[in-house]
Amino acid sequence: MQMTQTTSLPAGTGSRLYTAEQRARRDASPWTLVQGILAPAQFLAFAVSLVLVLRFLWTGDGYTAATISILVKTGFLYLIMVTGAIWEKVVFGQYLFAPAFFWEDVFSFAVIALHSLYLWALWTGSMSPHQLMFVTLAAYATYVINAGQFLRKLRLARLDQASNQGVAA
Repeated sequence: MQMTQTTSLPAGTGSRLYTAEQRARRDASPWTLVQGILAPAQFLAFAVSLVLVLRFLWTGDGYTAATISILVKTGFLYLIMVTGAIWEKVVFGQYLFAPAFFWEDVFSFAVIALHSLYLWALWTGSMSPHQLMFVTLAAYATYVINAGQFLRKLRLARLDQASNQGVAA
């Protein structure tokens, strides 16, 4: 594992997410593009699924559609977690919990745990359809928080890059 040193961003933005070497690996990695495609696809699956889950809870109709949508959303989650771990290995030299994304990875496990709880309860029949949908809402709430964490990091990375370009100019 390679230890890296970070420097400061403009006041109030914290420390740099990437060293120059990490940024070069990030920009050269095909996994960066994969993450850039999967993240909005997962969000679209989430948005559609949320509507279907709320529709079921409101009307009692559409359980099968809601269930399928949850399974699709969960599939995207697992896929983005695996490919994200590969991306993290390429960029930072470790599969998970790189210092720059430590708390995002920690919270991702809560997201995965709730989605996995839904799958387990669906598989075992241990919860009613309404209970399953409430587990889904909890999973989706944690997903929204986690997505916000990653969007914040994306913004910080852009500020970091702009800062680097300003220093170079």
